[in-house]
Amino acid sequence: MKKVLWFTGLSGSGKTTIAEALRDILTAQGTKVEILDGDVVRETLHVTLGFSREDIRENNKLIAELAAKSDAEIVLIPVISPYKVDRAMARSLIGDSFVEVHINTSLQECQKRDVKGLYQKAAQGVITNMIGVAESNPYEKPLSPDIDVETGKSIAHSVDTILSYLQKI
Repeated sequence: MKKVLWFTGLSGSGKTTIAEALRDILTAQGTKVEILDGDVVRETLHVTLGFSREDIRENNKLIAELAAKSDAEIVLIPVISPYKVDRAMARSLIGDSFVEVHINTSLQECQKRDVKGLYQKAAQGVITNMIGVAESNPYEKPLSPDIDVETGKSIAHSVDTILSYLQKI
């Protein structure tokens, strides 16, 4: 049965890194896997979308629709998806195959990693509405995700947590 793993977490939390590592393992096992990365979808299909609340919601909806139509056995979706309402929309659209994966990394750790330089730009005032930093644009942490991945350990440990869940369902 198809599974759609919706990775949610702050920018820099490790969503894409973990999704790519998981993809490599599942693909090696012969599973057909597709990654729908939020940044890639935005850059290739929705180049006009910015980072307003409405644009973020539109991007999340598009990704959910693409996931629902995918013929992959497992679809991995690393996307910030900061709003509970959009994750609920994705779960509703995708149905029983939806699995919410919270990549649980503290804001401080994400700021330290700052892979894309976004937190530095937010601190300098270049980005004024940074998700999880600006009071006007909070990251709404999932209350009861299907999988809660604490990223304080290795990437392999994070991947194992997800694989263990998948083996149980």
